[in-house]
Amino acid sequence: MGVARYLKNEKGGIDDVIYQSGIHVKPNYTPQDLDEVGFDYQADLGDPGEFPFTRSLHPQGYRSRAWTTRQYTGFGTPEETNQRFRYMISHGQTGLNVAFDLPTQMGLDSDDPKAEGEVGRVGMAVDSLRDFEIAFAGIPFDKIGSGLTINANASVMLAMYQAVAEKFGFPRDKISATPQNDILKEMIGRGAWIFPVEPAVRLVGDTIEYAMKELPRCNPVSVCGYHIRESGATPVQEIACAFEIARAYIDNVVARGIKAADFVGHLTFNFNVYGNMWEQIAKFRAARKIWAKMLRADYGVTEKKKLFLRGLFGGGGSGLTKDQPENNIIRGAYYALAASLGGAQTTALCSFDEAYTIPTPRAALLSLRTLEILMDEVGLRDTVDPLAGSYFIETLTKQMEDKIRAEMARIQEMGGMTTAVANGSIQREVARQAYEFEKSIQNGEAIKVGVNKYTEGEQPEVELHGYNEAWAEKQIDNLKKLRNERDNQLVMKCLKKLTQAAENGYNVMPELVDCCRAYATVGEMTGVFREVFGEWQEPRLF
Repeated sequence: MGVARYLKNEKGGIDDVIYQSGIHVKPNYTPQDLDEVGFDYQADLGDPGEFPFTRSLHPQGYRSRAWTTRQYTGFGTPEETNQRFRYMISHGQTGLNVAFDLPTQMGLDSDDPKAEGEVGRVGMAVDSLRDFEIAFAGIPFDKIGSGLTINANASVMLAMYQAVAEKFGFPRDKISATPQNDILKEMIGRGAWIFPVEPAVRLVGDTIEYAMKELPRCNPVSVCGYHIRESGATPVQEIACAFEIARAYIDNVVARGIKAADFVGHLTFNFNVYGNMWEQIAKFRAARKIWAKMLRADYGVTEKKKLFLRGLFGGGGSGLTKDQPENNIIRGAYYALAASLGGAQTTALCSFDEAYTIPTPRAALLSLRTLEILMDEVGLRDTVDPLAGSYFIETLTKQMEDKIRAEMARIQEMGGMTTAVANGSIQREVARQAYEFEKSIQNGEAIKVGVNKYTEGEQPEVELHGYNEAWAEKQIDNLKKLRNERDNQLVMKCLKKLTQAAENGYNVMPELVDCCRAYATVGEMTGVFREVFGEWQEPRLF
């Protein structure tokens, strides 16, 4: 995690700079450095919008279209979340990134005893289609795309999104949703998993197969290197793990007799940006190149647009601090700068108060304005890839590429990402690194301004987005009312068909859509999968 190491001499001068990826940075770079790393303009860089897309996916970069702004939003009940959606859109936000509470992420209804104290706390509480009807009321589905930050039961939420869009009159071929839907990264670094590895990956495959046939504008998976990095991975491991996770999902669908070229253009990514700016920029540039070359070499994909590395670069949560929280405003601006210089298609910044709380409206708006200032005042849309040709950046990008490829090969030698996750190999490594980083903060080896250097003692007060117990009461009351009003015989019939599909290896998505339309609850639908698949027993890591 975190920052570069600076080795200094007795006079305070810097003798060596070591990036977290293990790259030693020289004081000066020349054309000779490009020769030493084997840099070739056409193979490694190319023109903007041309293979291997190191510089940009589009010939004119941000001059043709600014990046999408998609701040992470959602809390309390669907009513509160809808108000925040409308607030952000009215202030210029161009996409939604929906946060769900932990019970929803874990497939629990709000009145489940295990959900007590967590309903609406870290995201929006969702129990049924009725909640989506409230949360997305007034949202133009044909103009605003929605990221759904959900994983273990992403299939349920994608089905619900389709059902609510159709109920509002939007045809399925006009709606755009991007569920995060990356269960392997949950098992590596975040913990919101439910089912064992194989059926969990199968559900991811079901959403991909279904979306390519029924939801042509949806991106059924957003592979999330972000959370792997937040859990302790280096920038190199973040990209390598994400690409090997994507390979596992691709292989699952290809094994169904579907060509990779038919669906890989709808896979997206969510990458982190915090720490050393140059390392992040080089990471993103190298990642675009590696992804395009991987798809072409390993899966025979040749169509230009299907080789694009698409997704969101942003966040930076682990870079934020509780100490001197206003410093996070400055950090966020530099993270946004790194994302844009790295060629982000979509960005979302963690707000300065997220080390304490769900973002307040003021903090969320500051993050949005940070991105807009970069677009409209600072000049980030002036020219494509303004750092291209820098001896330093091109050398660093090539070095990052080599290290990422080596890490990908190492994961493949473990038996692939699915095997490495199932036996805990990746988790052990990431957890150990997180521990080592925390020690480096405590002993001062890694510098965090305001935490272990330039400290001030007393902390300023931060406005908190308080948790309201009434949210849970209201949500549970609405759930009870729903169960009394819906056609429970229809619900049971739909759940029975879902059980049969799960048991017999059929794609579960059509049955999930029917369940959602009948107002089956998240807990009921996920409960079917729990009964059929069981729950994952995490391997002992240490």
